[in-house]
Amino acid sequence: MINRVVLVGRLVADTELRYTPNGVASCKFRVAVNRTFKNEGEQQADFISCVAWRKQAENLANFMKKGNLIGLEGRIQTGSYEGQDGKRIYTTDVVADSIQFLEPRSNGTGGSQGTSNYESSTNTGGQYQGAPQGNYGSNNNQPSYTRVDEDPFANSKGPIEVDESDLPF
Repeated sequence: MINRVVLVGRLVADTELRYTPNGVASCKFRVAVNRTFKNEGEQQADFISCVAWRKQAENLANFMKKGNLIGLEGRIQTGSYEGQDGKRIYTTDVVADSIQFLEPRSNGTGGSQGTSNYESSTNTGGQYQGAPQGNYGSNNNQPSYTRVDEDPFANSKGPIEVDESDLPF
């Protein structure tokens, strides 16, 4: 069975960081993802509810704001609870396993001010992790940061030679 989701979209609102009674960070957020139609490039958006846990949730809340472009990979999770009126409320969320911040840091006054380009893939599913996923990602307890706006080849002069033996395939 496969349950994988990959999304690229913009945050609908500023994120709100919360902590469980046990001190585990969580962050619920929505991502607006464009949907293009065939007739004359008309676009609509889907607003998809997502949740991140632990350090990934803290990074999202600290570095991203409303309107920032993010990419995420995760899984769909459904659930339900009883509303205040006694009716059953059904939920569908994407539980993020990996989030990438896709916009460069802005020095201006634009919507992405104060953002940073880091990749965080430290989430292990939080309290909602289902049995089929086991301990997915549990060997990665330290955050993994990758600067996207720094070019490691910026100072090279001319083409970079790559030998066939350097290729992984």
